[in-house]
Amino acid sequence: MRFKRAYCVIVGIAVLLLGAGTTAGASRAPSATPATTTGITIDPASEDPGESQFVPGASNVVPATAAPATDIGTAAVQSLAAPFYACPGYSGLEKTNPLANLYADKFTWGPYAAYKVGNGGGNINWSLNPYKNASWYMWFHSLRWLGQGIAAASTGNLTALTRVNTIAYDWYRDNPYSWKANVGAWESTMHRTNVLICLRQAILSGLKVTTVPARYAWVDAALLSHARFLTNYWSGAWNHGTDESIALFGVGVTLNRSDYKNLAVKRLAAGITTSIDAQGSTNEQSTGYAAFNYQLWGRAIAVLQNGGVSPGTTIQTRRALLAKWLTLATNSVGRLPQIGDTELQATYPYAGTPMEYAGSLGTKGTAPLWRVGVYSAGYVFGRTGWGTDPTRGFRGESAYSIRYGPPRAFHGHFDHTGITYTARGRDIVINGGYAAYNAGVWRTWTLGPSAHSMMTTPMSTYTNPTTRLAAYSVKATSESYVFTDAPGSGISRVRRVLVLKNPDLIVTWDVASARTAQSFQTLWHLPSDQRATVYSRTTATAIAAGDSTRTVLFQVPFKQALPAGATLVKQGQSSPIQGWTYPSSYVRRSAPTIMMARSGKTASILSFVVPVRASGAVTFKARSSGSTFIVSLNVGGKAAAIAISGGGSLYRAG
Repeated sequence: MRFKRAYCVIVGIAVLLLGAGTTAGASRAPSATPATTTGITIDPASEDPGESQFVPGASNVVPATAAPATDIGTAAVQSLAAPFYACPGYSGLEKTNPLANLYADKFTWGPYAAYKVGNGGGNINWSLNPYKNASWYMWFHSLRWLGQGIAAASTGNLTALTRVNTIAYDWYRDNPYSWKANVGAWESTMHRTNVLICLRQAILSGLKVTTVPARYAWVDAALLSHARFLTNYWSGAWNHGTDESIALFGVGVTLNRSDYKNLAVKRLAAGITTSIDAQGSTNEQSTGYAAFNYQLWGRAIAVLQNGGVSPGTTIQTRRALLAKWLTLATNSVGRLPQIGDTELQATYPYAGTPMEYAGSLGTKGTAPLWRVGVYSAGYVFGRTGWGTDPTRGFRGESAYSIRYGPPRAFHGHFDHTGITYTARGRDIVINGGYAAYNAGVWRTWTLGPSAHSMMTTPMSTYTNPTTRLAAYSVKATSESYVFTDAPGSGISRVRRVLVLKNPDLIVTWDVASARTAQSFQTLWHLPSDQRATVYSRTTATAIAAGDSTRTVLFQVPFKQALPAGATLVKQGQSSPIQGWTYPSSYVRRSAPTIMMARSGKTASILSFVVPVRASGAVTFKARSSGSTFIVSLNVGGKAAAIAISGGGSLYRAG
């Protein structure tokens, strides 16, 4: 996306309305209306990830490792309006916490029932955590659940003003500086800071005054203590640190403190180049958090401009690169693959960006000129096309993702060499998804290798390796990739991937060796609506009831005979856990997993994933020609051939 370098001259309230491509909306469905007015102006911020991100006892600081931007804050914005920081809203928490609940001291979050957290008069027990959930506790301390009360107060509802003021003051009184030892209160500091700013604006609006009355002076004192905390404890170059810097800037604008504004600008400049790298990848190893960061940095641009500070061009440039990344990541059903901590979500069609085309399934915007992206941060995204061929359309294309690169960090999973795949208008190969942080063994499973479509070695401890992309080739009707790593002590692994167009299918050749005997399992995770059936040690199929597409998965013996039990279906299994998917943090569904298994010190698994019409046949014939191994295929009447050379290259041969 390109941004205008000339800044708007705004008359009246200085709320910069930048449009869908630039402002930050909710992470799942950004608001179509960038700003709303109750008694105060609300410029809705991104809907924050629902789960607590801090781990007690661990460092939550992500150091900035890249050179900082040098163009942020170097010039003032020319505006007739005074600097202004708009209330950023409440991330949707206000929707489930109506006024009636606030008057009863009840708090609701996530999948849990409303819980009475006070005595009915606004005296709250801030130590409560009835569901033993870190995220519930963090959002409880954020005060964002007061949103409806603050909105009512801003229009002159004095009963609402009294209640939200009582609850917010109760937090301030019961949690004196510093609250760093309380991880939930610590993590929610940036959110609570924004709520206090919104409350301050509501006091002025609701009472129709221009200065804070003495009885509410505690709000400014609370903002100063929060700014002190944000000054002393910066989380660094990830979404949390960005949110903290924006909130600190907000205090600076609200209380006319240039020191806070300047420090926030410095931190945003330090964070942007690490948070979004020079190729457009974020450092959080999650497609969901990539989408969140796109919105968050858009909010940073708007906040800086509203506050009278030029955001420069680095943020805009990095966001544009991230927009391309998110576009390439979008699969052929218009969603982001569940890579890392990511709930199932559609790509939002930001107007004026390439995501407009991808997120609208090709109905708006312009088709991108690129169809394959290879990112050094550890992502491959590819597709057969963008639906410009009328015989295919957007959903008729195929799209895939492959993970590799640096070890797991932040919101990433142990998913290296893992594949996702969509074709024929549906999911074909998926991941295990994203379980809530407090989900125990289920969270451990979704993070682990066995929740991903890759070769695993379950008898060994996964070593969180760096996985190298050793070679790749992009051609008109095929792409090939070679990945190498050491997933366990004394184990080497090579995955060769070949993706075909016309017919659309994926081939992988997994080769591994170990010093000691292992169980080697190439896993293919399938959607929960499908039923999988094993027909032989070579072949399994999967189809949803009434669907027009089925998936044929098969192995071809190569350099190793197929043992009995070479192809298995695992579904709804709890010991060990296998055959599930989490489309969202608190939703778990049984889903078939095809396991192609070997045991010993070596493995060679040549597998095919072939989506075809429900009535279509898939046949193959294998032969050798000199040192080259060839598999000839017929997929629903379309012929193709793949080959493995004597030197180990996997390629399309016809």
